[in-house]
Amino acid sequence: MLPVVYLNLDRDVQRRQAMETMLRRHGLSFERLPAVVWADLDEPSRTRLYDPALNRRQFDRPLAHGEKGCYASHLKACEHLLACDAAAMVVLEDDVELTEAFADVVAAIESLPPQGWDLIKFHSRPRERPARAVPLTASHSLVAYRRVPSMNHGYALSRAGAAKLLQHRRPFGRPVDVDVRYWWEVGLRVLGVVPSIVREGATASASSIWRDVRRPHRSWGDRWRRLRLQVAYTWCNAWYAARVDPLQEVMVAAGATKPARDPRQ
Repeated sequence: MLPVVYLNLDRDVQRRQAMETMLRRHGLSFERLPAVVWADLDEPSRTRLYDPALNRRQFDRPLAHGEKGCYASHLKACEHLLACDAAAMVVLEDDVELTEAFADVVAAIESLPPQGWDLIKFHSRPRERPARAVPLTASHSLVAYRRVPSMNHGYALSRAGAAKLLQHRRPFGRPVDVDVRYWWEVGLRVLGVVPSIVREGATASASSIWRDVRRPHRSWGDRWRRLRLQVAYTWCNAWYAARVDPLQEVMVAAGATKPARDPRQ
């Protein structure tokens, strides 16, 4: 089984206990990775990780400290993977629930050639309409997305993916789940599992990111900037998605000859 880590703030003891109970119930070995508290970082570390000028170019508002700490925690998971000898690793946030198929799907992902993919998302939209799909297990498919979904609750990460994120996303300017959607900027080969094998847990509504702070109010200028960024994203995503097929790369690496199918056919 791929090594499993979950991100958890030291202060979130109840989440830690709930996660470990659930992971044990699924028969999984795991490791807790202490999440980053942004306020605890020194100024050089903050500067290395987050660039306000980049944020102004890439996003419609400054990131909250919780968003910065969340991104830094996921980069910490990348470092953790590259510091060990595993070919890939499962990364979970501490507010998820795992479906009963989780262990079987992760075992199937472990059999994939790691050189063919960078990141495989475990959470997809309820009515996901992927561009291409191939069977992964009897009940789940490995898919190439038309548009990579948000939410970074859980995913499998390869060594190549970890290296790309560390090389190109320090410093960062967007939230981590948004940055993954801009996969073409760093050549990140993003696939997904359909249906989802993780979902938001009971504690997800009380996000650690927005604890003790108010969600930002967007002015009309912010909304207009957001709209322009969304239009640019849609255009770029369509252009690059028509030219890059990460699912086919996986199949070629696995020695498969049958092309991935369009689920609409």
